[in-house]
Amino acid sequence: MGLVLFVVYALIFVIVMYLYQFPLEPVGYAAGLCAALGLIVSLVDSLHYRRKIIVLKWQMEAVRNGTESLPEPEDEQERLYQELLEISRDEWMNQVAQLMKEKRDVTDYFTLWTHQIKTPVAAMGLLLQQEVSGDEEHYRQKRQVKNELFRIEQYVDMVLQYLRLTDGVNDFVLREYELDGIIRQALRKYTPMFIRKNLTLAYEPVKEKTATDEKWMVFVVEQLLSNAIKYTSSGSIQIYMENGCLVIEDSGIGILPEDLPRIFDKSYTGYNGRKDKKASGIGLYLVKEILSRLGHKIYVESEPGTGTKMKILF
Repeated sequence: MGLVLFVVYALIFVIVMYLYQFPLEPVGYAAGLCAALGLIVSLVDSLHYRRKIIVLKWQMEAVRNGTESLPEPEDEQERLYQELLEISRDEWMNQVAQLMKEKRDVTDYFTLWTHQIKTPVAAMGLLLQQEVSGDEEHYRQKRQVKNELFRIEQYVDMVLQYLRLTDGVNDFVLREYELDGIIRQALRKYTPMFIRKNLTLAYEPVKEKTATDEKWMVFVVEQLLSNAIKYTSSGSIQIYMENGCLVIEDSGIGILPEDLPRIFDKSYTGYNGRKDKKASGIGLYLVKEILSRLGHKIYVESEPGTGTKMKILF
């Protein structure tokens, strides 16, 4: 822009000199000298501008990586711009810090709540185990209370695992474990549910070892067993190895084809979940996230009315 203005000024100077009938030769000579000087100044200014752009790009990348601060301002305008950037950055950092604090507070509260709620739940379970004389209706109600108490324990465990998974802390410890021991831990917990629903379990010891995290893997198997039991009103549940995959197969209601691609999405319940009215859409999401972090994969095969196969590839 400066070079254009300089050319315009030079033309005005030449025209005025011409109108006043000054000799054109010295006027042209002076204009040429001024044009040459202006060209040199513009070239130097362009090189300086180009070098400044390169430095700013380099420093921009360095600032993103946290290894460099802003360059020293060359004039008042740059100083004000940098001050504006500093104010914006400080405000952004304060907002992020506040959000992180609120998230930690919520996580701490729910973690404390899940641990505290386990105490009365355990006490209720012990009370229900005591033999009390009563009629058949009394025992039927007692079984219903046990079922609901078991579901409360499931939901509490799910909340706790969700908080652990989303708090950003790496709680995974990979070691070599026998799958049989992991599966049996989950089966012992869900044995009462098999009995109450009169479901048959087909399981032979799995003689396989894999590198995984025992605590998280037990939770995954429990969630898959829970879903299999929930959506199987009669028939059987099978657990076996097939082509390197741990398969949990049920003879339940199955999954609709349009729901299959999204069953692992967070909060997605699908047709079966909406029909059940109590599904949260969190269980299978946690399963997929945990297996992904452990380096495992999960696949599903299902048809409506014929059951579902959940396959874990280690």
